[in-house]
This record gives sequence, structure tokens and C-alpha cells, in this order.
Amino acid sequence: MYYIFNPDNDLALANFSPSYTPPASAVKLGIDLSLLPLWYADNEAVVAQSNIDDSFIANVNKLFGISSKVIQLSEMSLIEKSELNITPWGWSPMIKNKLLNAGIEADVLPTNAYIGTIREYSNRKNAVAVLRELKTYDNKYLGDSYFFTDIEDLLVYLSSTEGDKALKMPLSGSGRGLIWVLGSITDKQTDWARRVIRNQGGVVAEPKLDRVQDFAMEFSMSNGVATFEGYSLFETAASGAYMGNVLMRDNEIENYLSEYISIEQLHYLQNQLQNQLQSYFPLYEGILGVDMMICSTNNGYGLYPCVEINMRMNMGMVSHIFYERFVDNQSKGHYRVDYFKKPGEALTHHQKMTMDFPLILENARIILGYMALTPVDVDTNYVAWVDIKRPTDSR
Repeated sequence: MYYIFNPDNDLALANFSPSYTPPASAVKLGIDLSLLPLWYADNEAVVAQSNIDDSFIANVNKLFGISSKVIQLSEMSLIEKSELNITPWGWSPMIKNKLLNAGIEADVLPTNAYIGTIREYSNRKNAVAVLRELKTYDNKYLGDSYFFTDIEDLLVYLSSTEGDKALKMPLSGSGRGLIWVLGSITDKQTDWARRVIRNQGGVVAEPKLDRVQDFAMEFSMSNGVATFEGYSLFETAASGAYMGNVLMRDNEIENYLSEYISIEQLHYLQNQLQNQLQSYFPLYEGILGVDMMICSTNNGYGLYPCVEINMRMNMGMVSHIFYERFVDNQSKGHYRVDYFKKPGEALTHHQKMTMDFPLILENARIILGYMALTPVDVDTNYVAWVDIKRPTDSR
């Protein structure tokens, strides 16, 4: 396989034009984290969209025995067609067009119809439908989510329902395409909702709940069969933007979540979701994540079982794979993707963390310490990094 990190996928899928130009921030994220697939490619090839940092790759290979070859996008046309199995972060017309322009023949790439199917699957109206069906199986599930295709129906809902609400684009980038209606909707927000309905066919509305913990269940799908891969325990900003993941074993994540809900309920939901994913998305191939959250209510804690469905690779799955393959199972830690605005800030942070928290490994697994998972230099803005601790470590 040939793995490509294209984090602008959600935005490109929403736009759905082969010639889409993503914002500069998304382009820079793709450049700075171009080698992130080294950690989940399982020694398969990685396609770099930036200059290849040979010293970084050599160090990773020395420490962890990773043997993935790294090539430039322009080199892919030299590879035998029978060997090309391309696995990007996600599929969109833009990444397909980029590969075609690099000399890849169309018959080794997904059809436009399949990419259109992924776009339809990625629409948030499907998460609305999955949540509604889940609640018919268990009335203890929390959450209400609605898909409105008419602005007047949306306004009636907002005016007749108490509390703050979130309005979401059906298709948008992670942490984007969301606004909060605090009390009454403003004229500017109404215009926004009207544009979204016109451009994307509808808008999603949800009451705001008292969120305690975000997490996700990660699945893979192949030939119409969904398989549970593990958990993602993650953190988000108030805006909904992804901040990072907690690194720990799946059974420890279950034990942590069991402070709020039962492990039996988690296992029951796994089985329900496997059946629903197979029913709703039978043609999908690859990784997908179902975001959910624990919420506090007047009657205690409850489970909101389907907030989002991400039809692509995701940071939660990256962190899950990284922990399983490269961290000692007695250690815990955090996985982060941070942004540094000024030139040299990321490098200064990297050098300080490297000095203050030196990496300690045993049998090619991290016991404790800091490590950048992507190259860092004076021009770096985005860094993926981990900070690993042992339970006895007081840091």
C-alpha cells in the first residue's frame, strides 16, 4: 500500500471539485505532517508531499524498526500499476485529480461514483438517522439531532425549544462548519443557515448538552462487514476542534468510562453500531470513527452514542495504532497535534521537550518521554507529538 496524509479531505469532499484549492492552513498541515503515516502504515510505503527528511526517517527506523519506504508523489508514476494500492487519509475528487496529474492511471483509482458515495455517506444527516435508530433500541441514550431542509422549519424548532443549540453544515472539515445559537438565533446566523441549506441541501440542529468526556469507537469496513478496532479517548476545544488523544489500553479506557456508564452498555453499543454501519454504509471500504460523548444530566450521567461519523482515517485511530505498536502497555500518555504560529516556535518547543523529557525505550517501545512523530525545523508550524509517562512518574 501507499499511504498519503491529506488532512484537507473533509473540506475537499464538501467542495467536491477536482480543482478545489484548500486554505493555506490545511495545506501547511499536510506538509508538516506529511510523514505521519509512518506510524500507521505497518511498514508499507508512505507518499511524502514535502521534502523527505532522511535523518528523521533513519532515526525512526533505528528506534522502532520501521521499514516503510518514503517516496515523493512525483515518483508514483514509476511504480508498476499492479503494485499500486493507494490509501489516502480520505478520498475526494481533489486527491484523485492530484494523483491523475502525477501520472497515476485512472483504473487503479476509485471511480467518481464511489467517491460520490463516500460524500453521501459522510453527510451528517446519516449521523442524525443513526442516532434516531439507536434511541429506538435503548431509551437511555441521550441526544437529539435534526436535519432541516427548510429554513422556516428550522426557525420554528429553534424558537420552540429551550436552551442553546448547535447548527452544523452537513459536510465540512473537522471542527469546522459549526455555529452556536445562544438563546435566540441572530439575523447573521439565519443568513448562514439559509446559505447552508441552499448549498448543501439542509442543516443539522442539536440542543447543547453538558459534555463531560469525548470519545469514539473506531471501526474498519471491508466487503460490507464492520469490525470494531478500538477506542479513541480524545479532547476537544469549546469550538469542537480536535486537541489530542489520551494514550492508554482499550480496557483501561473502558474502565475509565465505566465511572460514568457501564462497560456492558459500551459493548452493547459496539454490537449495535456494527450492524448499523453495515446497513447504512455497505459499500464503504476503510477506517471510520463514530464520535460520542458522556454527558451530565439532572438524573446522572448518560451516553450520547452518535455525534459524528467520520468516513476516513482519523487522529483517534492513529493514536490507537501508535499506542498498540510503539508504547509499553504499562505506560500512558498523550498524543497531540499542536500549532505554532511564529517561525522557530515549534523547533524551540521540540528542543525544550526533548531535553526536559528524554525518550526511554525498551524493546522498541516507549517507556516514558517526549517524541515528535513528524519532523520539526525552523519553518514548522504543525507538530504531532507524544508525551509518555509511567503511573509512578510524577510529571
